[in-house]
Amino acid sequence: MAEIEDAIERADREAFTRQPPKTLKGQIGYLIKQLKTTRAVAEEIGVSQRSVERYRKGERKHPPKAIADRIDAAVRQRWQPQVRKRRQQQAATATGITVETRARFGYTAPVGTTDDGRFRRLTVHLPPAYAQRLFDARNTGAGDQEMRQIIAEGFKEIYFQDGGSRALELSDVTLNDIDYLDLDY
Repeated sequence: MAEIEDAIERADREAFTRQPPKTLKGQIGYLIKQLKTTRAVAEEIGVSQRSVERYRKGERKHPPKAIADRIDAAVRQRWQPQVRKRRQQQAATATGITVETRARFGYTAPVGTTDDGRFRRLTVHLPPAYAQRLFDARNTGAGDQEMRQIIAEGFKEIYFQDGGSRALELSDVTLNDIDYLDLDY
């Protein structure tokens, strides 16, 4: 997965109002309730239908780590979709999104100024319009580079140009060499 996609997933997990089931039996029961059949659960997590039935009955309690990770990921993906959707809607219409990152920022500036890219550690609150663009791009399957560009445009407007009060000649801002990136909404 891409860095920005991972950051959105982490922010979604932070939105949970209740924790997902922790036991294997509870997780399998939840997946069966969501997917309706043990066969569908088996296909989702890549095991046999009989294995799913054993997990559900408690006959088998410790699957291999790779399978346990797939079960956990499948549960978290489906857990509290309305809560995640409501938080994203609120960020896209009212509150915006906060981006914290340490990355190399490059930009195109007029002659006589420095446009050398350098590492910066920034925490910037972007308006709801950027959150909406970011969520729309993610939902349409945009790549990491396109989502980086949306965040870079937000940084250009809010941080570098301070909402239009400075550095108006600044044209392109790029976000490269991301050390870490975290989103909150």
